[in-house]
Amino acid sequence: MSVGTSSAPGTRGAPRPPAPRTPGDLADLGIDPDQLPDGLVVADEHGRVVCFNAAAARITAVAAADALGRPLEQALPLEDLEGRRWWQLTDPYGGLAIRVRQPERNLLLPGGREVLVTARYVRTERLGPVHRVVVTLRDTEARRRTERSHAELIATVAHELRSPLTSVKGFTATLLAKWERFTDDQKRLMLETVDADADRVTRLIAELLDISRIDSGRLEVRRQPVDIGAAVGRHIQAYVAAGRAADRFLLRVAQPLPDLWADPDKIDQVLSNLLENAVRHGEGTVTIDVTPTASPREGEDVGTSVTVSDEGAGIPEESMNRVFTRFWRGSKRGGTGLGLYIVKGIVEAHGGTITVGRAPGGGAEFRFTLPVAAPAYLT
Repeated sequence: MSVGTSSAPGTRGAPRPPAPRTPGDLADLGIDPDQLPDGLVVADEHGRVVCFNAAAARITAVAAADALGRPLEQALPLEDLEGRRWWQLTDPYGGLAIRVRQPERNLLLPGGREVLVTARYVRTERLGPVHRVVVTLRDTEARRRTERSHAELIATVAHELRSPLTSVKGFTATLLAKWERFTDDQKRLMLETVDADADRVTRLIAELLDISRIDSGRLEVRRQPVDIGAAVGRHIQAYVAAGRAADRFLLRVAQPLPDLWADPDKIDQVLSNLLENAVRHGEGTVTIDVTPTASPREGEDVGTSVTVSDEGAGIPEESMNRVFTRFWRGSKRGGTGLGLYIVKGIVEAHGGTITVGRAPGGGAEFRFTLPVAAPAYLT
């Protein structure tokens, strides 16, 4: 929270904006400075610290008791990125009388830790002496993690796109330049490769869109009645039609199941990802259990649970807490490492939960639970 934002002085004759609230006013509002999410440091007219909230103590690693009563530049010895003392540069008490704020900027605490700092100079009258200096601090680590994650996403997607696009460009350029030199079978093989690579690009773009919607909380769920057992059966039939042995799969559906309302396309996406992981990275029989269970949503008694397990080596214990993060890969067999992140986002958008553990047969076990979630107009 940025305490102490400023607005430009009003035009002559226009009503003046209300004076900014100071930490003393926060008490009148029933707000404890320690409840603020950002660091708050306030110095009085003499430059002595009179407020140093819990977030400021956490960010600076300085106890509030050690900061209160000290000069601001000693309690908060900030430097700019070139190593210059910030308070000496800005001189809030002796500087220009028209100055009312310092915009947010990156500064360094002792030890080199970077923080985002904003300052507001509170005056009791226009062009009068500074009555309060209000400083807010924000930790940059969360922002840096987000920036790193975005950079990794761009690098990963660029790498994954390069291969199919290079193939598409190569084959199409070859066909256009030397069409008459190839037999029909050679042309068909090239076009089938182009078609497969185009599908791969389409999937990558769909993953990017899903991640964008998940991160922004805009993933839409269009609920319809879903027969989850039949949906699993269709995926198994597709694997068998593609040449997988039918006895590689074991589907067990407990009856009766509650009526499930969910987005069928997105549930298919979840099932496809979990089954593909089990087939590609696991071994032995892939077992899918569909059972009624307690609903993850408060106020509902029953939900539907789907468990996908295999008999392979499983996921190491130390890796289980990273399975649903971006770019996690269980093996070196390719993939973007985004699938399980998207799966988790889809399940949670339905109000459900998903977990990972070790299967009875020793392999990986993924279990997601969905509330029945009938639309409001049917309840």
